[in-house]
Amino acid sequence: MNESTSEQNGAETMPQEMFRVQQWMVEQMIAELPKEDTWHRTPDSTRLVTDRFVDLYRRAGLSYSEEDQKKLFGGVVDEVLGYGPVQQLLDDPEISEIMINGPNKVWVERGGRVSLTDVRFDSDDHVMRLAERILGPLGRTVDRSQPRADARLPDGSRVNIIIPPCSIDGPSITIRKFPESPLTADDLIGFGTFTEQAAEFLRACVNGALNIVVSGGTGSGKTTVLNVLSSYIPDHERIVTIEDAAELQLLQPHVVRLETSPALPDGTGRMDIRELVINSLRMRPDRIVIGECRGGEALDMLQAMNTGHDGSLTTVHANNPRDCVTRLETLCLMAGLDLPAHIIRQQIVSAVDLIVQQSRMRDGSRKILQMTEVQRLEGDAVVLQDIFLYQAPPFTGEGEAAGRLEPTGIRPNFLPRLEEAGFKLGGRVFGTTGFLVGGRR
Repeated sequence: MNESTSEQNGAETMPQEMFRVQQWMVEQMIAELPKEDTWHRTPDSTRLVTDRFVDLYRRAGLSYSEEDQKKLFGGVVDEVLGYGPVQQLLDDPEISEIMINGPNKVWVERGGRVSLTDVRFDSDDHVMRLAERILGPLGRTVDRSQPRADARLPDGSRVNIIIPPCSIDGPSITIRKFPESPLTADDLIGFGTFTEQAAEFLRACVNGALNIVVSGGTGSGKTTVLNVLSSYIPDHERIVTIEDAAELQLLQPHVVRLETSPALPDGTGRMDIRELVINSLRMRPDRIVIGECRGGEALDMLQAMNTGHDGSLTTVHANNPRDCVTRLETLCLMAGLDLPAHIIRQQIVSAVDLIVQQSRMRDGSRKILQMTEVQRLEGDAVVLQDIFLYQAPPFTGEGEAAGRLEPTGIRPNFLPRLEEAGFKLGGRVFGTTGFLVGGRR
């Protein structure tokens, strides 16, 4: 890579000789410092590392320039107290995802675009040290018997680790960074994810205690939209969040955060999403927010929505609202109960009020493409009605998503529920001054 590319990717190539000196210093410090001092960057631990660095530098008789000394010291501190070579990437606010494909290929996502960086690890063992650094404070490990682990960083960033033999080209670590402050509806409007009218509609739906499913593919921004929807929940309500790895950043005062727990080496202690959903029903929640439904917990979620827990929110992997309904049906079958498909569809229609379809566009931007009401069951078919729909101009060949989420002119059947909650949504929101409701006048 050329110099400009390296600078853009937040990476500086360290001379091989200096890199070897850095690794020698790191090995010396890790062997001598108490283990707890190498997990956290505090004033005391930083002072210890600084003093030890000065001692080792003098002992080795080094005479680097001031600039190289700073680079060497920064690399040592990142290795001992931070996350090694990727610390500089974690510190870059423009980077949203870091993908480590073995020691020699580290990719990042910036502005929706994925690019290769100049960041390198010394070996597979070097990558494994980073994995241990991430998992150690959580009391988790990865090894031959358990080659995969999900975790999170102290700032909430989500981490997936998978190692050989499952990962053929060396240990793979994927870090989805957590923003320092949660994105707001105004931020998403500015990004073009949705419009002011759509935001007003969604605010009314959440306050009106509608059950909402955010649907989309991997990396489409479902969790971000879910977080914005959760921010509309009134402060006086008790909220229980359930996630595999805690990502939601709710600012309400009465929030209980639940997170899954992997099994211990003896096979005990495992707590999955479904068990947490069942447990949450005994916690007197006003709202249940599930980070993602990916198994039999979907049936428990639908039953909760149908038994008084209105206003629940979750996400599902699906390509469009129709696929979302099918996906929910499939997930319910994973609960292991021999329920007829017709009964499951009835549960879905009774429980889910609105599907918000999110997508990652060709230019890397995230957009809401549809807001679709789940209306009723006609025979074996679930009737859906688009309330908002993404309207795209003719493709210009420039690769930019220049469309806009527009109302279809149809008012949803659940409009009276929104009015009971105090929201009088008029033609400005739905794009019409008529009284077309649910596709019928």
